[in-house]
Amino acid sequence: MAVFVLDKRKQPLMPCSEKRARLLLGRGRAVVVRVYPFTIRLKDRTGGDMQPVRIKIDPGSKTTGIALVREIDTLDPETGEVTRAVHVLWMGELAHRGRQISKSLEQRRASRRRRRNQLRYRAPRFLNRTRPKGWLAPSLQHRVDTTISWVGRLRRLAPITELAQELVRFDMQAMQNPEIAGVEYQQGTLSGYEAREYLLEKWHRTCVYCGVKDVPLQIEHIQPKSRGGSNRISNLALACEPCNRKKGAQLVEVFLKGKPDLLKRLQAQAKAPLRDAAAVNATRWALYQTLKQTGLPVSTGSGGLTKFNRQRLGIPKTHALDAACVGQVDALHGGHCPTLAIKATGRGSYKRTSLTKHGFPRGYLMRQKQVKGFQTGDMVRAIVPKGTKMGVWSGRVAVRKTGSFNIQAPGGAIQGISHRHCTLTQRADGYGYHIQPDQRKEEGDRKNESR
Repeated sequence: MAVFVLDKRKQPLMPCSEKRARLLLGRGRAVVVRVYPFTIRLKDRTGGDMQPVRIKIDPGSKTTGIALVREIDTLDPETGEVTRAVHVLWMGELAHRGRQISKSLEQRRASRRRRRNQLRYRAPRFLNRTRPKGWLAPSLQHRVDTTISWVGRLRRLAPITELAQELVRFDMQAMQNPEIAGVEYQQGTLSGYEAREYLLEKWHRTCVYCGVKDVPLQIEHIQPKSRGGSNRISNLALACEPCNRKKGAQLVEVFLKGKPDLLKRLQAQAKAPLRDAAAVNATRWALYQTLKQTGLPVSTGSGGLTKFNRQRLGIPKTHALDAACVGQVDALHGGHCPTLAIKATGRGSYKRTSLTKHGFPRGYLMRQKQVKGFQTGDMVRAIVPKGTKMGVWSGRVAVRKTGSFNIQAPGGAIQGISHRHCTLTQRADGYGYHIQPDQRKEEGDRKNESR
């Protein structure tokens, strides 16, 4: 993963390699500015040669992939064709917290309802709030705001010259009724057809019957068409070829007669709403218009082109690598670098008590935000010399008034770490971080172990 570099006046320079960053720090020519993403500042340099760097974005309802790339176009003198080689400098996956915002709004609504009826009945207000054109719900606006926030942050760390976004389109009408055509589209909005890609996301790219991964999957009718099943998205699933043949025209209740838990889980997942697809449809143009307001050139690419590039180049499916494959890509270099996982956590709450689902207070929260110089959300490194929790732990800390903290490490939460063992690495900024290893290397290791 590339290291971001600032000059002595805190202006962005071209990112450098980890080896060069270690040499600069070891010789005293640079100091560390941030740990996540890792950034250094040079003490003895101002300005320098720049190369065009592009931010590529793969928007998602839960996770957005971000890739920082350098593109090199080569002209073939014989054919006159231009080939584009993409060199990945940095990758990140931004996990949104839209559902948490929805739950917070539901709690606030319950609290207001309780207060309104606590002493005497007061009729609720309605139809007295105006919404501007293009208004998005807070849980959806959050997806746009956090993505734009990280675009601005990366612009302060690297010399960004262009932006690229994948304009994902899900046709809600065709998903529910694939036979829809002609005048029937007057009842809804036509936004493209992405049913197969949606099924891959919905069923996590696994066979619904045996759970196998990394094999060719076929679209399967849960209730066979010969038994009255339809082509609606709620009746479609993914199955490997052996399971698809074995099931044949049987009813799913008969085929999974000996697996009631799997049958129940499959039926529940099949009826899951199209919430994720609707969220992407609602925010894609809002994100595009906000990116244009940055003043940088913005290019777009379709989801089908991204998938074509990924499959043609043999690249595994991740949000960050999807972002690197947006637009024209003839060759991809550096896609094996680790990915920075970024989780939107918020900056805390003003509430002094927890609430039940009916809006009544439950318990009490701490009055002070900091404990022993730490606050919830800080990134810390704890070295425990002895005891059952002996070891080195790094992650996001959750403080307690007693001074016994919890550390959210990549492997899970480590509870009961004394503040005396903790060292601050980065102050809370509303996000949690951890480094994801190279997925290609992990897949190769698993294949070698199986052999």
